[in-house]
Amino acid sequence: MKFADDIYVYEWTDAYDNNCNSFFIGGGVQALIDPGLTCYVPSLLESMKLDGIQETDIRHVINTHSHPDHFEGSEYFSPEKVKIAMHADEIAFLNGEGGGLYGLFGLSRPGVDVNMSLKEGNLVLGDEAFEVIHIPGHSPGSVGLYWPARKALFCGDVIFDQSVGRTDFPGGSGAQLKESIRNLAQLDIESLFPGHMGMVDGAENVKRNFKVVIQQIFPYI
Repeated sequence: MKFADDIYVYEWTDAYDNNCNSFFIGGGVQALIDPGLTCYVPSLLESMKLDGIQETDIRHVINTHSHPDHFEGSEYFSPEKVKIAMHADEIAFLNGEGGGLYGLFGLSRPGVDVNMSLKEGNLVLGDEAFEVIHIPGHSPGSVGLYWPARKALFCGDVIFDQSVGRTDFPGGSGAQLKESIRNLAQLDIESLFPGHMGMVDGAENVKRNFKVVIQQIFPYI
């Protein structure tokens, strides 16, 4: 679904199966953020076709972290044709303790060639400038992708609409999650695109959401 110019949202709403929200940034960027589980990638691509986006349009697959419901579908894409990106700390985590998480869900760790290692700081995709923000807590190498020109943040599973990502998986840390959320709250954000649940749109709504999470959720983390 087209959310705004060059921003497309594919929200996961099936309450009976786990998968993540996926996003596509069009224009000169052509980046798919969090492809989700492999089994659902074909249906995701069909939804994207309805918006005029072809599989061959995808130049980058940006993974906010390595958990199966976000990352596994990266194996669907050829690294010869697509840049598959994830933070360096998350790559190391996946190759170690994080890879074992797949077994807990009855899955095998996917053989994805992550050919674009992310680090915190500026990132140019196509003709647009972004910022990679390292936000550990849900996983060691979780990242947010911030688009300053649009004041948009794609935040993975760190913060949701009046909720936060879990910290009880391997590599999770409540203290780090709270620090990451406080850091994100300092950004100038008008649209928050989380990995699950609904979007938070409008600067005041985003500020209110951070306030609710910090005041009402933090005491339980």
